[in-house]
Amino acid sequence: MHDPAYRENPKEGTAGGRAANRYDRMEWAGAFGDLGTLLPFLVAYVNLVRMDVHGVLVTLGLSCIAAGLYYRAPIPVQPMKAIGTVAITQAAAITPGAVLVAGLATGAAWLALGLTGAARWIAALTVRPVLRGMLIGLGLQFMAQGISMAMPDPWVALVGAGLVLALFASRRVPAMLALLVYGFAAGVVRAGGVGPLARALTPGFHLPGIALGGIRLGDLAPGLLALALPQIPLTLGNALIATAAEHNNLFAPRHVSETQLAVSTGILNLAGPLVGGIPVCHGAGGMAGHVRFGARTGGAVVILGAVLLAIGLFFGSSAMALLRLLPTSVLGVILMFAGIELAMGARGLGKDRADVFVVMLTAGLTAWHVGAAFLAGLALWHLIRRGWVRFADAVEG
Repeated sequence: MHDPAYRENPKEGTAGGRAANRYDRMEWAGAFGDLGTLLPFLVAYVNLVRMDVHGVLVTLGLSCIAAGLYYRAPIPVQPMKAIGTVAITQAAAITPGAVLVAGLATGAAWLALGLTGAARWIAALTVRPVLRGMLIGLGLQFMAQGISMAMPDPWVALVGAGLVLALFASRRVPAMLALLVYGFAAGVVRAGGVGPLARALTPGFHLPGIALGGIRLGDLAPGLLALALPQIPLTLGNALIATAAEHNNLFAPRHVSETQLAVSTGILNLAGPLVGGIPVCHGAGGMAGHVRFGARTGGAVVILGAVLLAIGLFFGSSAMALLRLLPTSVLGVILMFAGIELAMGARGLGKDRADVFVVMLTAGLTAWHVGAAFLAGLALWHLIRRGWVRFADAVEG
């Protein structure tokens, strides 16, 4: 990600500079570089949590378009990972209303933190070992859920996993798209032919409805405590601090601050849930995906948003039918690899024994309760730094 070729310098006429003001083929290729993060959550939210596909797609599309036009750089709009992971792995207990509550709560929180400048203060309290532990723990949850879903039909899952591994490093054929094509093909075979697929591809204009009426009193506690609260440190670390640093490294002429990202995150999450949208944020990993496949401007994000918006408005019902064709085992493979990607975002455990202990404790507790894991990991880290808990040996390697 630190290749100088990524940097934008219009004065010198570099590739980044030439692409800055036009949507060329590299922008189109880069537009879909974040599908590996987006699709697993999108599919799981619709199939497992039963979110309204129209609201999810339309709000995601509009959010991407807004982000691309405002930042003029490939800063992505992604599902919030902590909220998505808990909602999906505990789908039997999490309602769509709880997801909407989580989106509104995080939106209000980040808008307030961004406008007051408090986001920078919170950044000083949040430590990297705790963030790493939460990413690993959430990734392991996703992997476990995916493996559980794949077990009833292991052969279909094994073929799908092999396909992903074979195309993992391909820049021409995204592995996630290939897996989806394979999954739909398997679903068509199981459905008895192309008839269900043909019926699913019927266009029809459909606007999402107002979703706030679906929120019940019982959605408040899980939405706030189980979903929204654990998301705060991940949004701070990945969507604000890491994204700003990565953007300013790659596209130095257009500086982006954590405050800007906090405010835009707040606005998107206050608007989206009104019509059934899922909680979203920005992310350094998603930006890396866009850039890896050629994106250099906000045009890539606008293109992705336009595609999602068109599907949501004109093929939303078709998208729902198509997603239901996916075998559960293939969905399990998608979740498993999404979990691996999520855990890999931790980027190492550190060489200090105390930090590794905090990482592992946080990761283990995350499997039980994400909010408790964050508080326990943070408390332990500060106890260690104050000398109340000691570790004598360093970790080798």
